[in-house]
Amino acid sequence: MLRFVNTGVVFSEIPDEVTLSINISGCPCHCPGCHSQYLWEDIGEPLTPMALTRLIQHYGASITCVSLMGGDADPAYVSSLATYLRREHPTLKVAWYSGRTRISNAIERHIFHYIKVGPYIRHLGALDSPRTNQRMYQQTPDGGWQDITPRFWRKQPHSEPVAATM
Repeated sequence: MLRFVNTGVVFSEIPDEVTLSINISGCPCHCPGCHSQYLWEDIGEPLTPMALTRLIQHYGASITCVSLMGGDADPAYVSSLATYLRREHPTLKVAWYSGRTRISNAIERHIFHYIKVGPYIRHLGALDSPRTNQRMYQQTPDGGWQDITPRFWRKQPHSEPVAATM
């Protein structure tokens, strides 16, 4: 059974979505430089279908997506939660953030709208860095997957001088 520690409504985890982000504890990845080391421990409230529904009802129509942040300790359970979300809350998009470099075979990919993969590697940065090793994929209408990672990269201010023309 997976547990979650906290939640938040965020605007930057999934492009163009107002996302209920659920931080899952018991992370087995232990990435050096992790900004959420408290999630390494198996702490918090059990993440059950009832808990998901309670959270979704609390936020109501203000959210468009639910993102399961972690869960690498039990990807089959993540997949079952995603199946529940798609069945019981069909208007919401479903996303998963994994710290692994590969998607587990226990994950039924077609259930998700978005999947992020990749451990955090400090010198490469997070999704907002063009050097990142992490990748965010969005399922396409034909069931394929498109890498949308560049949508996270910060826009750099234009610093080149503008050439004068004569």
